[in-house]
Amino acid sequence: MTETSRGTIASFHLIRYAELGAMRYMAFDRPVLRSTPGLLFWRLLGSGRGASMSLGADLRRWALLAVWRRESALDDFLDGSPMAVRWRQEALESWQVRLEPLSSRGSWGGVEPFGPTLGKARRIGEIRADQAGAVRADQAREVRADRAEADGTAGKVPGPVTGIPGGSGAGGPVAVLTRASIRPSRLVPFYRSVPRVDRLLREQDGCLASVGVGEWPLVRQATFSLWRDADTVRDFAYRGRAHRQVIGRTRGEDWYSEELFARFSPYGSEGTWNGADPLA
Repeated sequence: MTETSRGTIASFHLIRYAELGAMRYMAFDRPVLRSTPGLLFWRLLGSGRGASMSLGADLRRWALLAVWRRESALDDFLDGSPMAVRWRQEALESWQVRLEPLSSRGSWGGVEPFGPTLGKARRIGEIRADQAGAVRADQAREVRADRAEADGTAGKVPGPVTGIPGGSGAGGPVAVLTRASIRPSRLVPFYRSVPRVDRLLREQDGCLASVGVGEWPLVRQATFSLWRDADTVRDFAYRGRAHRQVIGRTRGEDWYSEELFARFSPYGSEGTWNGADPLA
């Protein structure tokens, strides 16, 4: 890794197995995640076949969304968790990305996974440890700056392993998570709207990758997508007439009992998603 984020971060992991029997891991992995140090919030998710929330399921591909108290907890999980070991040994394909939360609106199971609710749960000792880490990071930056000035590279900011310009700064790629609990009485109009949204995502200039995921078939669904920059996200959300119509119906007809919309700055991606790293 070439970058370290301070404080709470999130991660998204997309794993493809060779056999349908991978479904059993949805049960086996839950006790592992419950006992993982530093893991504040997590959801094991099935994967759809479309670019957004869809009826079709891909039973060989599964996802994990996680929120970590600090980045070192994610590092420890990837180094030693039996889940991460299995991904390396058994997965046909795996991709993961670290996510710095930028904004979040709504809740997931009554919790704000990327908001102030989790932040208040941190102990004083952990906050002090983060502050000490921040001081060490500032000192390290001063050393790097001195070296850069000495060797003539001052002012040239290296990107992280994915080549994202300036890391998590403005103007770089954006990750978006949309999640909803769909009211049973609204399932028919919701899924009638899905093919059109799927098509718009595939045709949208600036959408690097997108996948539909979910906790429960049909009812609790989400979409994780990667975009070239914040402008392309806004273009898709508000300038496309078809998408605006869907948004209007979800509000006007009260399709959701709970919803969440979050944006992140993605960095430190590894592996492949459908044969390539969309952030490379």
